[in-house]
Amino acid sequence: MYTLEVYKRDGRVKSGERLVSKEDLDVPRGDAQGIAEALEMKGFRVELRDTWVTRTNSQTGREYRERYDTPRSCSPASDLYWSM
Repeated sequence: MYTLEVYKRDGRVKSGERLVSKEDLDVPRGDAQGIAEALEMKGFRVELRDTWVTRTNSQTGREYRERYDTPRSCSPASDLYWSM
């Protein structure tokens, strides 16, 4: 599974671009890259990411899978999660 983040140039924002869309795609990598390339040709900046990443729990040492965009305070892989 892949996540497609689509950004558009926007002079009103400090970073110069804004997030337009974030969609999960359940297609093969080649198809996801084709979609990304089609959007890039229309003038968008596209980031294609693996949706699920493997991390290690900081307390138990076990590996688990979580979304790549999980906030640090919500991830058992960080000490911040265990100190709250």
